[in-house]
Amino acid sequence: MTNQVKIFDTTLRDGEQALLASLSAKEKLQIALALERLGVDIMEAGFPVSSPGDFNSVQMIAREVKNSIVCGLARAVEADIDACGNALKVADQFRIHTFLATSDIHIEHKLRKTRDQVIDMAVGAIKYARRYTDDVEFSCEDAGRTDIDYLCRVVEAAINAGANTINIPDTVGYTIPTEFGNIVTNLMNRVPNIDKATISVHCHNDLGLAVANSLAAVEQGARQVECTMNGIGERAGNTSLEEIAMILQTRESLLGLKSNINSTEIHRTSKLVSQLCNMPVQSNKAIVGTNAFSHSSGIHQDGVLKAQNTYEIMTPESVGINKNNLNMTSRSGRHVIKHRLEELGYKPEDYDLEAVYAAFLELADKKGQVYDYDLEALLFFDQQKHDSAHYQLKYLHATSGREIVPSATVTLQVGEEEVTKTAIGNGPVDAAFNAIMEVLGHQDLVVVDFKLDSKGEGADALAQVGVIAEYKGRRFHGIGLATDIVEAGVKGLIFVLNNTYIADQIDQQKNQQERVAGV
Repeated sequence: MTNQVKIFDTTLRDGEQALLASLSAKEKLQIALALERLGVDIMEAGFPVSSPGDFNSVQMIAREVKNSIVCGLARAVEADIDACGNALKVADQFRIHTFLATSDIHIEHKLRKTRDQVIDMAVGAIKYARRYTDDVEFSCEDAGRTDIDYLCRVVEAAINAGANTINIPDTVGYTIPTEFGNIVTNLMNRVPNIDKATISVHCHNDLGLAVANSLAAVEQGARQVECTMNGIGERAGNTSLEEIAMILQTRESLLGLKSNINSTEIHRTSKLVSQLCNMPVQSNKAIVGTNAFSHSSGIHQDGVLKAQNTYEIMTPESVGINKNNLNMTSRSGRHVIKHRLEELGYKPEDYDLEAVYAAFLELADKKGQVYDYDLEALLFFDQQKHDSAHYQLKYLHATSGREIVPSATVTLQVGEEEVTKTAIGNGPVDAAFNAIMEVLGHQDLVVVDFKLDSKGEGADALAQVGVIAEYKGRRFHGIGLATDIVEAGVKGLIFVLNNTYIADQIDQQKNQQERVAGV
């Protein structure tokens, strides 16, 4: 049996499902490219049949990603499988992942089928998916609560139908490690054709055991782990990619197993996912939390100074937390910025150097010295300054104080027109948002969440504001970045507005096409 454990990342599918607002296609592509640099073997890019937007983003990712297998999810129905095949066919290599529930709880209450009917449906879906690709994965949804004799029957039939990866999900996070490991052991020993497929596991974290269950399964012969960056996902989340990867790397001598993950990309990928998904990572989170490599105890500090491995089983550098050796100030030239970005793993075609350098100079004038995390933040959020954006911030002035009614004046470029409005509010951010609503001239958009985070250290750290707004029955997420909290909030709201404008344009095009088709 191979000692290579495949890493199947589902951040863009299972992880994205848990967000308060969907990611844009560009944000999904950013994450996909980061996952490719990280070295994931397979990335589940989405659920193509769920919406035109998801279909388009999966297709875009399939077209751009070259070093990872791109996968799409499909229920065991032909329309879903067709959507996957059509979205993924532009890829150099792709996988269709189809699933069907196998536990009696789901069969009786959700599917309302017999066990034999479920096997027939699974076999039919797998054979249909094979029309598009030889790389087909089948998931036995709620396998953790499926009768083991029946599970063995389903797995054997699925492999005979052509599935070369069989996923065993603990869909509701119910099992414990010995129990879940025994499921894999039974499959390895009792399914006669099991050698023709890879056993995969997909564990949820409802009882905090997702990583432990996945590891137990791997020890019993599973060779693919389905996981997400930072463990994001439905309810309590999924198996954390960074934890599984570093367990395999740190304990390779014990387990005799390894993955293709480039661990030095972990920290940066974690930060990107956290920022774009607007899901902060808890400070004490293993591997990627801000305290993961911190030592407060005097005894610990003394030990680490004498020998790092006294209290650190991994180095910060092993997960990509590097010290900034170059002082980047307003006196730094473009070549320094380009060099630093190359050291961080970015290619020249990944960014507009002139735009990033202009933003860098502006930030350096405000805070004196710019650090790696600042530079990456500027790179991630430079999209807010696109000249082609329908809404652009031209001027902002806000006042507030103990004895002053907070007010704000905002000038927006709206298409070809500049509009200026002034408003008051409960605070400077509220006043600025009210002024923007005055510019819009309607109240269809309602801000439902506002989250502030610090990107960096010290009083001059960049403020990142996540804004979630409801518009025409949908939720949109925007991110703003600035040294000033009010400006960061305004940029976040404008980010939202540009996404709603794009959504309106897509809806208008769709309506026009429907009218033409009707004629």
